[in-house]
Amino acid sequence: MLSGLNHLTLAVSDLNTSVAFYQRLLQMDLHAVWESGAYLNCGPLWLCLSYDAMRQYVAPESSDYTHYAFTIEQQNFADFVMRLQQAGVTSWKENRSEGESFYFLDPDGHKLEVHVGDLQQRLAACRKNPYHRMIFS
Repeated sequence: MLSGLNHLTLAVSDLNTSVAFYQRLLQMDLHAVWESGAYLNCGPLWLCLSYDAMRQYVAPESSDYTHYAFTIEQQNFADFVMRLQQAGVTSWKENRSEGESFYFLDPDGHKLEVHVGDLQQRLAACRKNPYHRMIFS
């Protein structure tokens, strides 16, 4: 039986740029770096950045809705978003869900989100205003 998400590996086109983005701007902890990769963590999530010569920047309008959301506490949200905006990070979507969210791109165009809230809060909001044909189990 599965017990959780073990790690997330992102292909990157420039390892140094991506390490700087995730370590310095997003403030993830860097544990190891080598010629073609790096290991960081964000809370219990292990993040691997893997250099891939085939990786090309993907503009948000050229990709699907797949994205990776990170949890942030309400009291840290505004300052975190301001830091990203001051760094010139590209936003790819406006928030329309419960809880505050900021949707942004990393240097390779991976779609990311910081979100205040959890699954229980999302389900409570959906019970009040369910999506079209939504069924709860």
